[in-house]
Amino acid sequence: MQKHAVKGFFASLVLMASGVYADDNLSWHGFIAQGLTRSQDSAFITDDNAFSRELTEIGINAKYTVNSSLSVAGQLVYLDGGNRYRQGSRVDYLFLDWRVAQYFDWQMNLHIGRYKNRHWLYSATQDVPQTRPSIILPQSVYYDGNRDMALSSDGIALQSIKVGDTGTWEVRWSLGRSPLAKEETKKFLSPLAQGRVKQDFVHQFSTYWQPDFSQWELGFSLLQSDFSYKPAEQDILLNGSSSVDRLTLAIRYDSENWEFSSELLRDRLRYKGDFTQGVTLDIDKTGEGGYAQFRYFLSDAITGLVRIDTYDVDRDDRKGTLLDLNPLGPIPRYYGFMDTATVGVSWDFAKQMRLSGEFSRTHGAGRLSAVLFPNSLIQADPYWNTWSVQLMYWF
Repeated sequence: MQKHAVKGFFASLVLMASGVYADDNLSWHGFIAQGLTRSQDSAFITDDNAFSRELTEIGINAKYTVNSSLSVAGQLVYLDGGNRYRQGSRVDYLFLDWRVAQYFDWQMNLHIGRYKNRHWLYSATQDVPQTRPSIILPQSVYYDGNRDMALSSDGIALQSIKVGDTGTWEVRWSLGRSPLAKEETKKFLSPLAQGRVKQDFVHQFSTYWQPDFSQWELGFSLLQSDFSYKPAEQDILLNGSSSVDRLTLAIRYDSENWEFSSELLRDRLRYKGDFTQGVTLDIDKTGEGGYAQFRYFLSDAITGLVRIDTYDVDRDDRKGTLLDLNPLGPIPRYYGFMDTATVGVSWDFAKQMRLSGEFSRTHGAGRLSAVLFPNSLIQADPYWNTWSVQLMYWF
């Protein structure tokens, strides 16, 4: 009952805001997206095979311009994605945007507060349903379990764009940290963990280049982050610290009638910690994955999508054979990888309204288990399907 009341409140707030006209200093935008979804033979979204309405996204964002070089931007959302991420409201971002330099061919902006991460192809638009290429993004790179942590951080960020003889260069740097909810602790570490994981810091850098008179865009990003663990009074883990190093390579080609995009990543995960049974673990493993995505614009209103997405939890054990020796107990080998094929279509049937649908066929469950300690507590068969249909309205 409370869940439906919160959802209704957010929907009413967004609809009321849609009637507010922007003045010279304040502008409002918002969206409401509701759908039906089903994860068949896995608990990716729900714990049974039934269709579910847990595909809700309601958001309102605003920007207040103080002067020509200073503004404040923020976004409040309500999300319900089933088991994909935490259900409820949150402040996605709220930051001060200061244009510290602007010349004819170069501009630099400083963001202070809960800034929005913009280091991957879709990281700046993943929070708004009508700007994403699909209802559910490729899980190899845009893992839903880390949605809030990947979307924004509390700290400082710099963005620079320069147009020169060699093309357009975008350089981004950020340093901050994200608060992790209890649900995110379980997805990152283990569902058996009773304490809380704290992100000590996340340091990111990225560069994107688009040559002059070219439809290609090339880029790479680097991420380094440290985490620490505070156990509960009764906990399977006594203490622990971990670090993540990520390299991502990106490419995109925009044509008049079609678009191709791809990102490849390599994650190095390290963990040191003690268990209550007197077991000490020192883990160092590297995961690899990526996707290739093709979109074709059949008309101004209809877009089709085809995507292949793959992820291996440990590059030295791509078939998951070492999961038989998992310290928390042996689990099926197909939890060591996850390969997904997706097809989808979207139709803009009216102004500011869209109907999207997609189907995914997946082999493996590597992105359903915890990042550091793979487990089978999130049920999945070796092969499973996901169906989603979503109606969107935005203003």
